[in-house]
Amino acid sequence: MRSILSFAAGCLVLGAAAAGHAPAPQATAPPQQAQQAQQAVGRMSELMVQLLRPTSDAVFYITTRTPATDAEWLELQAKTLTLAESANLLMMPARARGRDQWMQDAGLLLDAGRAAFEAAKAKDVARLEALNDQLYRSCVACHEHFRPGYGRRP
Repeated sequence: MRSILSFAAGCLVLGAAAAGHAPAPQATAPPQQAQQAQQAVGRMSELMVQLLRPTSDAVFYITTRTPATDAEWLELQAKTLTLAESANLLMMPARARGRDQWMQDAGLLLDAGRAAFEAAKAKDVARLEALNDQLYRSCVACHEHFRPGYGRRP
C-alpha cells in the first residue's frame, strides 16, 4: 500500500510542477479495451480492507496523525484522492449491478472523499476534522444497506 501511495504522491508533485500547462489530449480507447478496463480485479472485502479503511483512517485520525512536513501532506493528499477514487471503483457496473441504492451510497463516499482531497490540498486540518461525520455517515449508510449486522457482536 505504501508504494501505491508513494507513487500517487509523486504524481501529485509532478502535477503541481506542471501547473499552468494544458493537459495532453487523451486518446479514446476502443470499446473492447474500455470494457476490459472496467473489469473488477479485487473482491469487495479487499477494497474495504486494503483501500477504504486505511485511506478513511487518514481522515478519521487527522487530529492525532496530523502531517508535519510537505512529504506527509502529499501522502495525505494521495490517501484522500485514493479514498475519493475508491468510490468510483464501487460504482463500476460489475459492482453496482444496477442497484440505485448502491450508487447513492457510493455517491456519499465520493462527496466526502472529494471534500477531503480538497481539504488535504489546502492543508486544512479543521476542515478534514469537520468531514469526519460526513465520511462516517457514508460508510454507515452503505453498511446498513448491504452488510446487515455489520459491526454488531455475535
